[in-house]
Amino acid sequence: MGCLISHLAAKFAFFPPSPPTYQIKKCDDGKQIAVYTSSSIPLTGGVDDAGGGGACSLDVLSLDTKRGNKIVAFYLKNPYARLTLLYSHGNAADLGQLFDLFVQLKANLRVNLMGYDYSGYGASTGKPSEINTYADIEAVYECLETEYGVSQEDIILYGQSVGSGPTLHLAARLPRLRGVVLHSAILSGLRVVCHMKCTLCFDIYKNVNKIRKVKCPTLVIHGTEDDVVNWLHGNGLWKMAKDPYEPLWIKGGGHCNLELYPDYVRHLCRFIHEMETITTKTRLKKIKSNLHFPQKSKSNPNRCSFCCIKIGQPKCPKCCKPSCGWKKPKCLDVKLPKCPDVKLPKCPDCLRCGCGPCGCFMCCSCKCKCVNCCW
Repeated sequence: MGCLISHLAAKFAFFPPSPPTYQIKKCDDGKQIAVYTSSSIPLTGGVDDAGGGGACSLDVLSLDTKRGNKIVAFYLKNPYARLTLLYSHGNAADLGQLFDLFVQLKANLRVNLMGYDYSGYGASTGKPSEINTYADIEAVYECLETEYGVSQEDIILYGQSVGSGPTLHLAARLPRLRGVVLHSAILSGLRVVCHMKCTLCFDIYKNVNKIRKVKCPTLVIHGTEDDVVNWLHGNGLWKMAKDPYEPLWIKGGGHCNLELYPDYVRHLCRFIHEMETITTKTRLKKIKSNLHFPQKSKSNPNRCSFCCIKIGQPKCPKCCKPSCGWKKPKCLDVKLPKCPDVKLPKCPDCLRCGCGPCGCFMCCSCKCKCVNCCW
C-alpha cells in the first residue's frame, strides 16, 4: 500500500515539459550539441566570459545511471572559476528553459556550472521518480569527479523546489562539500500538500530528516508569497541546518520568479565569495567553536568536572590519602599502596630492589640486607 501511494505521489510531483524544449544532435566530429526544438538553433549562450564574441563554452554530456537510464547534462566552464555549482532544477522545467539562467549564473557568480535533466525530462530517458533522481545526481557527481577532476571540497550543490530532494540526498553523503543552496525547497513531498509534523513511510523527499546530516554551510532562499511551497518549508529547513548561512527571504517573491529580484544575485554572490575565501583552518576553527568540551569546576579549577581527580600529584609523602584533598578517582580503577606510614629510604640500593611483600620499594619490611638501610 505504501509503495502504491508513493508511486501516486511521484506522479503529482513531476511535470516534465512536453514536448521537450531542446534536442540532442551529433556533429560530424562525434561531438554532441543541443538545439532548441522550436527553432533548431543551437544553444550557445552568446558572448564568452573573456568579453570576446565567441560562443559560450558548453559541453553536452550523456551519462549512464545505475538505474539503467541515460541522462543529459550541460557543463558550462568559466575560466575564472574556483568553485563548481551542481544545479538540480524544479519539477516543471528542463535544460532548454534553464540554459539562459545557467549562462547568467556562470558569469555573475564566476563559477563552473553543471546542470542536468532528471530521468524522463528533456532528452533524458526513463521515467521520473524519487529513486531515479537520486541515481541521476550521483551519476552527475561521479562525472564531475572523473571527467573534470572536481573534488567535493570545490562543489556547491544547488537545489530548486523538487531539486532540493536529490541535492540533500547527495549532501548528506558528502561530508566535505563546500556549501549547499536550497531554493524554494520542500520539507517533504506530503508536507507540500498538507501541514503535518510526523513523517510517514510512504512520503517522498524526506528533506526534513536529511538536512540534519548536512555538515557544510547551507543557504536557504525562499519567497514570502510562495503559493506552491509555503515559506514555512524554507524556514523549517534553515532552523534545522547544522551550519546555517544567513537566509534570504525575498519579500513578495513567488515560487518561480526569485531570480528576477536583485537581492537574489547579490546574496548568492556574497555566499559564493565567502565559500571561495574560507580555508580549511577557518572551517576547523568554526567546527571547534561549536563543540562542547568539559568545563573546569568553578569552585576548584584544578579539579576535573568528570570526576574528583585533582590535577597533579599528592604533596604528602607519608600516606596515600593525605590532607591535601586528593581522593581516589571514581572513573579509574586505581590500587592504592597498603602501607599507611612510609618513610623514604636514603639508600639508593633500596630504591632499586623493589623486594617488599607488596611489590613496592616503599614497603616497610624490606627484605634486602643493606648495611646502610634506614628502614
